[in-house]
Amino acid sequence: MAVMKKMLFVRWAGRSWAGALAGLLALLTTAGAPATDKPLALLPATPSFTPTLFTIKQVRDERPGRPAVAWLLPAVPSAATPLVPRPLELQGGTEAALRQFVARTLPAHPARYGVTMRVRECRVQESAGAAGQAAGQVSIHLAFDWVNPEGRAITLTEYRGGARYLRPLASRAVVEPTLRQALLGGLAYFNTWLTRAATHDVRLATAVHPTFRYHTAQTEADTVFYDPARPLAWSDFTGQPRPKGRYAASVFPSFAYQGRPRVVNGVVELEMILKVFVVRSSSWVDPGQQTAEHLNHEQRHFDIVRLVAERFRRKATPDSLTVEDYNSILQLQYLKSFTEMNHIQEQYDAETHGNPVAQERWNRRIDEELRQYGIKK
Repeated sequence: MAVMKKMLFVRWAGRSWAGALAGLLALLTTAGAPATDKPLALLPATPSFTPTLFTIKQVRDERPGRPAVAWLLPAVPSAATPLVPRPLELQGGTEAALRQFVARTLPAHPARYGVTMRVRECRVQESAGAAGQAAGQVSIHLAFDWVNPEGRAITLTEYRGGARYLRPLASRAVVEPTLRQALLGGLAYFNTWLTRAATHDVRLATAVHPTFRYHTAQTEADTVFYDPARPLAWSDFTGQPRPKGRYAASVFPSFAYQGRPRVVNGVVELEMILKVFVVRSSSWVDPGQQTAEHLNHEQRHFDIVRLVAERFRRKATPDSLTVEDYNSILQLQYLKSFTEMNHIQEQYDAETHGNPVAQERWNRRIDEELRQYGIKK
């Protein structure tokens, strides 16, 4: 009985025996090699939350060296295929795959915060488990950044998480869902963090809204707070008279402010309490000099401070204050106003000393400005 055998016939056309043999060996080697692993296709996740405050505008792969995401054990180990993890990349490349994952999981929408998600670590590492299983460890490290209205990039928070799994060597079905849920866990964490932080974290504010009120309650024994309905009286001058000099009386007025910030719906609501005051123990009058004219002169010193405080208040507008530097901006404005106050006080004394006509001119000027600001009717 004749037996037919299939033979591999190779035609060499103008090639040497050595070249033909090399080609044949390459063909046989390729035919016996294991098939190349397909990239891991990362699918979108179904979140249990709806982000209302943020949208992910950018995804950046910042993993050192940008290695393959997954290191998986071979499905069919053999003597020719050692049981060691082999690299497996995400389909389309890590950054593109993660960007697509985020875009399809959390579609872009108008939101208060446009966030950049930086991927510091994204890795699936397998090792040999018991009874022909692969033990997988998923590690995730994400950072979430936001550029505030002043253009400063702020790292809001970071997330470290992961997951573990066991799988049969022959099936990799669990790998992608585990990675997907680990990534979704990072997004869910950020959503929860932002929802809580937006109520109090000043870094998340997009504007500053100052409001002002004047402290008028007479709450301190040695201090008289400015109140249009409560002018100075000679009983407020409790200091010891100075040695004979140019003046028959002297008053010690000044002003200060206190800020109470709180974040409400992404805005720094800054309550400013202004205190215009006279220190009683630093104010004095010579015996026998408690005249109406002298008291009016000292009251005008007090009025000048109130007017300077009002100018300071009107300079501190939302447009002049930034979220990052509102405190230092207010301090600078205050120092300028304080210098202005001292300058006006010196000018007032220099022009009115012993000059009733100049005093009446200052009286009219001060009253007009008090009425302009609604301080005096």
